[in-house]
Amino acid sequence: MIKDRIIQIIELKGIVREDFFPKIGMTSANFRGEAKKTPLNSNAIANILSELPDVNSEWLLTGRGEMLKTEEKVIYKVPEGSSSGIPLIPIDAMAGFGSDEMRIMEYECDRYVVPMFRDANYLIAVKGSSMQPKYNSGDLVACRVVPLGTFFQWNKVYVLDTEQGALIKRVKRGSDDNHITLVSENEKYEPFELHLSKVNALAIVVGVLRLE
Repeated sequence: MIKDRIIQIIELKGIVREDFFPKIGMTSANFRGEAKKTPLNSNAIANILSELPDVNSEWLLTGRGEMLKTEEKVIYKVPEGSSSGIPLIPIDAMAGFGSDEMRIMEYECDRYVVPMFRDANYLIAVKGSSMQPKYNSGDLVACRVVPLGTFFQWNKVYVLDTEQGALIKRVKRGSDDNHITLVSENEKYEPFELHLSKVNALAIVVGVLRLE
């Protein structure tokens, strides 16, 4: 069903459902129970293709063909030593990203061209199970650096460099303006608060690459 395919693509891209549905004039209730079986009107389809311009409209409507447009789905590793593409950096190197030391290290990183994530600054491999089922260990998340002190987009997933190391967590409001709550997708991991002074570097996750 078309609504199943919508869920499939936004989960692939790491888009939060509650953020996406209002943009296409719908709610989460439209994707549950009997309502999930109802067709979409032309306005909703137009809104979806506007929000997700790289999606193949034939695949969206019929399930046939590739999920992404041919020119958008090409992902490839660039030749060693090239400065093009997005660097795949070790997760513990996030703190130094953008510094002179990190720029030198970038030349030693594998780099990939990922057209759907043109605004990403780097890729990081997910480790552990705390963000399952959204992200699995070994998935690559595409990250865009944001300055410290910037406003948070609540309920979005961020990579945060902290005293505990680099953490990939969903960020929600804390008990006051000086704290944030970090939430794992895996319910076995309890949410916890973090003082903003403990955040050394910050990036928002703009998508995920799942390697089979």
